[in-house]
Amino acid sequence: MNEDTIRLVTIGRILRRRWRLLAVLAVVGALFGYGTSVLVFPPRYTASAPVLLPGIWEERELLTQVDIATSSAVVDRAAAALHWTDVSKTELRKNVGAKAADGNIITISGTADTPERAQQLADRVAQQFVQFAAEVAGGGTDAGAAAETEALRKQVADTNRRISDLAKAADPGQTVESVQSRTALENLRTSLEAAMKKLEEAGPTSNKAGMVVMGSAARPTGEAPPTRIQLIVGGALVFFLLAVIGHLLSARMNRRLRTEPEIAAALGSASLGTVDVPGEWPAHHPEDGGGRARIRRLLGADTRWDVPAPQKSGDEAGRRLRYRRVCARLRDQLPAPRRLLVVVPDGDEIARRAAGQLVAEAKGEPLLQVVEVSVDRPMVPDRDTENGALVLLSAGSWTADELTGIAGACADGRHEVVGVVVAGVVEARPERPADQLPDDATLTFAVPGRAAGGSA
Repeated sequence: MNEDTIRLVTIGRILRRRWRLLAVLAVVGALFGYGTSVLVFPPRYTASAPVLLPGIWEERELLTQVDIATSSAVVDRAAAALHWTDVSKTELRKNVGAKAADGNIITISGTADTPERAQQLADRVAQQFVQFAAEVAGGGTDAGAAAETEALRKQVADTNRRISDLAKAADPGQTVESVQSRTALENLRTSLEAAMKKLEEAGPTSNKAGMVVMGSAARPTGEAPPTRIQLIVGGALVFFLLAVIGHLLSARMNRRLRTEPEIAAALGSASLGTVDVPGEWPAHHPEDGGGRARIRRLLGADTRWDVPAPQKSGDEAGRRLRYRRVCARLRDQLPAPRRLLVVVPDGDEIARRAAGQLVAEAKGEPLLQVVEVSVDRPMVPDRDTENGALVLLSAGSWTADELTGIAGACADGRHEVVGVVVAGVVEARPERPADQLPDDATLTFAVPGRAAGGSA
């Protein structure tokens, strides 16, 4: 199984076992998004008004007009015309935008808290922009341009009149006077063509001043992003993803040992096998009580999510067979009298139930005494007639430091850790009564059991 598959399985396990907690956090995120939409991002509406620029315009000239449309000179005049006392000119400038589109069109946008105000703002800024551009184009050059145009017209008229007079008086012969006349006529025609060219060049320049508002801005029917719905959905999604990521990070940073070799190495002993306990994983902190425990149960946080789902066991007879194999190994390993302390970490419900089953299956051979030891301050009774200590615990519940502390407590009590037994949770599926298992089933089914059940 590759890492991607493992991640998908882990995420699926989080969704199945923490869905109530994730749902509550998603609701909290939605409320946070709603509060943000009310306090930080209230509903806003945007309207746009197009302005047509006749003539031939280069791209840099269009960009200049965009800057003019959003300049303080234009926006301040629009603010004065609107008479909005609750909005300052500085805030109004932030709510006005412009961009150049194809076809020499500048789209002016206005954003406000209501659709009506957004429409009024866009229309007013567009009107003030056209008026301001006309004043800039005609304020300093209209008089000079008009005088120049009139002078050119007079020059053309005078030239035409002189050409006509000379044409009438010209001698069609080859005399010096006739040649001079024809030369003068050619010079006058050249002057006339130059004057006409200047008039043509002046034409497009005057056309650029004729900007036109193509129509009133359409009243917006929807909010400008981010909308309230977007903020609510976004808040719920962000909180949901943060919760999932938090679970993944906690699992990655989890230092609890999960495998038999790691647990045995931390305790400085060898593994004697695994035993099964039917049921589900209990809460990792069963000592919590009161309101906190009720909240954990309500949110589904009272059960472990970072362990695989319990596998189905064969039947009760198969589970008892595992316990008897552990007892057989202890009898083979220990000299008489076979007496052992079974050390169980305090709070490990799975290990405590497994220890009770192990004592029942041992039937006094070896004689087992169960002792629960606190992992915070481990303390083991001093050695009397015991042959050592057997540590029984569940996988994925304790760190290496905690297990090292238990091993040190056993050493302080002069108990040698003779082995480690790891308890796991399985889904109960009884198929035959337990009393059908013969007493010598440990030897009879030893080989098949190892092949079907793995390490025991």
